Amino acid sequence: MNEVRTAAERLAQASRDKVTCAPVRDLVGDAEAYEVQQLNIAARVADGAGRVGRKIGLTSPAVRRQLGVDQPDYGVLLDDMAFEDGDVLPTGRLLQPRVEAEVAFVLSEDLVEGPFDEESVARAVGAVLASLEVVDSRVEGWDITFADTVADNASAGLYVLGGERKDLRDVATKDVRMVLSVNGEERSTGTGADCMGDPLSALAWLATTSAALGTPLRAGEVVLSGALGPVVPVRAGDEVEATITGLGTVRASFGRDA
Repeated sequence: MNEVRTAAERLAQASRDKVTCAPVRDLVGDAEAYEVQQLNIAARVADGAGRVGRKIGLTSPAVRRQLGVDQPDYGVLLDDMAFEDGDVLPTGRLLQPRVEAEVAFVLSEDLVEGPFDEESVARAVGAVLASLEVVDSRVEGWDITFADTVADNASAGLYVLGGERKDLRDVATKDVRMVLSVNGEERSTGTGADCMGDPLSALAWLATTSAALGTPLRAGEVVLSGALGPVVPVRAGDEVEATITGLGTVRASFGRDA
């Protein structure tokens, strides 16, 4: 337990000081990484942040290749991470930001008892939206293993939900196509099938994993289902736009704050 607390403090200190830190895999393995994540989330909630959902990471083969990780993970979304379509994002809160486009789900029902599959989780989806996730790592140079990114809340940073809420019955999530541009230049493309075969498959994986860990998904939660294509580094001053067929366009810009 001492190692878990030491790893949690190393990551928390990096976040407070806005200075990247060494990986934590010298302290914890895969089995303990979610304990580290939970400690730091509990501390942020104690400081006033609210839990609003989950994010699934490492769902895209392209992203796994980029980061050298071979399985999905998940993190917790807090209310101070949430932004709206067209917002200017506080770049000064971030250390090594990268952006990706995702299908987001808003749940209308709890997902407590499995087994879960695409059909059962689809019934719990109240709305589906285009989204941007800004991933960020407290670990220097994104030098991460599975344990590092899980401990670091699945490398969560900020997220932006698109302004168009769609009924899932009107969108074939497996077949959507995504184009992400930075400053008007196309930088990433992908499809719904690039997210574990279908974003609904990613949601079913999350429902199963969360329930097994004693933290089941609840009605009202936002779920970012994972990148549809490669992640793209961004910096202050950048303008980002992603279009996902059937879900519309979502935009954000990165402020020049220090």
